[in-house]
Amino acid sequence: MVPPEHYFSATPGGELVLRTISVQLAGRHLDVTTANGIFSPERVDTGTQVLLGHAPSPPPGGNLLDLGCGWGPIALTLALESPRATVWAVDVNHRALDLVRRNADALGLDNINAVTPEDVPDDALFTAIWSNPPIRVGKNELHSMLVHWLPRLELGSDAWLVVQRNLGSDSLHRWLQAEFPTELNVTRAATNKGYRVLRARRRSGTEMTEPIGVVGA
Repeated sequence: MVPPEHYFSATPGGELVLRTISVQLAGRHLDVTTANGIFSPERVDTGTQVLLGHAPSPPPGGNLLDLGCGWGPIALTLALESPRATVWAVDVNHRALDLVRRNADALGLDNINAVTPEDVPDDALFTAIWSNPPIRVGKNELHSMLVHWLPRLELGSDAWLVVQRNLGSDSLHRWLQAEFPTELNVTRAATNKGYRVLRARRRSGTEMTEPIGVVGA
């Protein structure tokens, strides 16, 4: 029996089938390329729409991280809104990363680095992290991923996470508060369409646990 294909596979099976879809990102109507074997190839998924609709304008500079980027709706938005920033679009799915690069090139965006987790420099700190995290990888994998990346927030910077309420947004909120009790201030910033937007702010002057070994987005 062939196992089901998941969008968080490093190398999706099946012949590549490209498609063009029309989306609205950063207040612009854009045509972008997606494909089979990735997350939400038909549209900007509802969770990402909620995140983009409720997160504030990203910082104008520094390193911005889109964790679990898929074909790139968050990364492209960050790059369009903060052209002087460096956007790291991180995913384990190589097909998704190729699509981010293709879309960035088509839009003339030269400030996006679409890479696997291990290709992000160890000394890179982030002025913002935006993520629609892959909840379906399982709780342990998700927690390990966040323990790796959240300590790389700069002091006073925010991570914005969108999680479906019935897939554990409230339990993730509690876990973040318990895991980083003095390092992060975690609040629910918005609720919409069955999703929660969580804001995790790195408290100024606090030390955080060293990141664990690289874990996939």
